[in-house]
Amino acid sequence: MSGTDAAPSGGQALSPQLAINAQYVKDFSFESPNAPQSLIPGASAPQIEVNVDVGARSLAEEMFEVTLTLRATARREAEGAPEPETVFVAELVYGGLFTLRNIPQEQLEPVCLIECPRLIFPFARRIIADATRDGGFPPLMLEPIDFLQLYLRHRQGQMPGQGQPN
Repeated sequence: MSGTDAAPSGGQALSPQLAINAQYVKDFSFESPNAPQSLIPGASAPQIEVNVDVGARSLAEEMFEVTLTLRATARREAEGAPEPETVFVAELVYGGLFTLRNIPQEQLEPVCLIECPRLIFPFARRIIADATRDGGFPPLMLEPIDFLQLYLRHRQGQMPGQGQPN
């Protein structure tokens, strides 16, 4: 047996690997500025606006922090008020610590900004739903997010080379 038998041949490519090392709430806020009036039954249903942002940064070789920022603002028309009243505002920055191995450099950005947030989104969604329910409102069940479309829209608005995980 020669010493080269145990090593992979030079032509073999190692398979890509993605591992979630940790998930965590990085920042969270829930406000109900007009409570208890906003909780009185019979009021009209609020209009809810949801904003989503994804960020990624390199922490070490093969290790990345990916953050998913969700902001949900509910407003409704108030009788006699010139502007809609804010019913609630929920803001969450949910993070994941990922190890990415054997991923080509040109694929790191799409993996960090599409695949990683796709994996942590269900956990962030649950936190928002629980917070709105615990705030006295029906749970806000966010619709699934197409992170590929979000990424493509984001890339269209950037200059080449921006947005890379650093």
